[in-house]
Amino acid sequence: MLRVFQNDIMDPDQFVITLELVPGRESTGRSVDTVMGIARDAFSDGRISAVSVTDNPGGNPSLSPDAIGYRIFSLGMDVIVHFTCRDMNRVGMESRALQLAMMGMKNILALTGDYAGTGFGGQGAPVFDLDSVTLQILLSLISQRMDAAGDPDGFFTGCAVSPFKQSEGECFAQYAKMSRKVAAGARFVITQLGYDGRKFSELIGIQRHMGLGVPTLGSVYLLTPKAARVMHSGRVPGAVVPSQLLQTVEREWKNSRQGKTAAIERAARLGAVLRGLGYRGIHIGGIHRDFSIVGRILDRMEAIGDNWQGFLPGFDSPQPNGFYAFREKPPAKVTAPLFGKHRLPLDGLDRMIFSLMQRSHNLFFNFDAPMASFFRTVCEHLDSGIWGRLFMHLAEHPVKRLLLGCRQCGDCAIQHVGFLCPESGCPKHMRNGACGGSRQGMCEVNPDRPCVWFRAHNRWASQGKVSELCAGCVPPRMWELDRTASWLNFHLRRDHHSVGNDISRVCRETTCRLIDGKDGDG
Repeated sequence: MLRVFQNDIMDPDQFVITLELVPGRESTGRSVDTVMGIARDAFSDGRISAVSVTDNPGGNPSLSPDAIGYRIFSLGMDVIVHFTCRDMNRVGMESRALQLAMMGMKNILALTGDYAGTGFGGQGAPVFDLDSVTLQILLSLISQRMDAAGDPDGFFTGCAVSPFKQSEGECFAQYAKMSRKVAAGARFVITQLGYDGRKFSELIGIQRHMGLGVPTLGSVYLLTPKAARVMHSGRVPGAVVPSQLLQTVEREWKNSRQGKTAAIERAARLGAVLRGLGYRGIHIGGIHRDFSIVGRILDRMEAIGDNWQGFLPGFDSPQPNGFYAFREKPPAKVTAPLFGKHRLPLDGLDRMIFSLMQRSHNLFFNFDAPMASFFRTVCEHLDSGIWGRLFMHLAEHPVKRLLLGCRQCGDCAIQHVGFLCPESGCPKHMRNGACGGSRQGMCEVNPDRPCVWFRAHNRWASQGKVSELCAGCVPPRMWELDRTASWLNFHLRRDHHSVGNDISRVCRETTCRLIDGKDGDG
């Protein structure tokens, strides 16, 4: 009998267990047999609601989750397919979604994805035509078409969040983007990996504060020294293993048998803590050989039962100078978040450019501005001939190139990112919020550069207006406008501000009530 993950996770009385499987780079052989064996044993065990299958983790090639996922699905085990935006444009992603629907695999974990890794002949070209928010909207629209065609069971989509961030700007960016994902259609959340109980508690508190009410699974991992070293070094974007824990794990595994026992105990304790904190379930990873370890983790969790609070001190791993959104520590009930209490000063040049951009936008790029109809008339005249378009190119591009590193996308989105360019400033071209890969405020791909969304937060925080970072869902870039004048496209209503209204309307009216500086403690 097929397990139905959707039914399990929407049942508030059920604590859900899911298991992450990582296919190898082969289409047959031992790695495939191992994954299939774990899936069979998971189905036989009866406590696993679904297995999730990764999509080219680390950006490196592996067996498609659609192919091996379908084989697992045929066993009767429900499957959550990881669906990233890294490797396909929007046409390919829609085609893949239709294929998954036809195969009956409709549980989707919608992800932006790690940056492109190494494949045939070298590094792959990163695509990122959509992000995890607009992917949610695409899947919602396909579900509506499916329903109109007679299939009422649309996609059941989820999203990821990385709560284990060090700085206030990164924390806010993660929670703001989570609110956009839920507004765009996400029905469940899975966290990235961490070992800070206060951060796990913070995420549940933020969700309640924002009124999201979305069931959330906390990640639990069988932590070996090799995995701990990789995560500690930052090579798994968003995952955090602090130095003290790394040293503990390496000491435990000096005897491999004792190390495995300690890893199982740590996973079981974290699972029990997450259940006590109010998580709807756990998402188990790090299982690469057989299912027996999962059984031992779950058996130990059953033995712990409700006696979880005594294990909380074992998950007190703050990052140096780390920010926490609430004063209270678990299990105390949280009150109001602390975002915006300490405004970060901007350097003189950044403050001047930010102010200039804001004033220019309000004056020249506002449909409600007194001169809006005049600007439209002028743009219609300039757009009517080649010399007018050339004039606009010469007037617009040098200024924006100097101030923003403009790439002439023709569909400007700087107002969504604190008047910074998501095309030149972000390797993943993120228009709806930060990816989960930043570390200490620095970009996942270019660690010598600050994350553009971290910079955007600092800009808005300097004015006490951080809520600007989570207002509505931003449609994807319109490639048909590439290398054209974005000023003309805006006033002639050809860019995403006007043409993308249908996409924006799919985004539900979910209010992000994170506290900014001017709101005080209320």
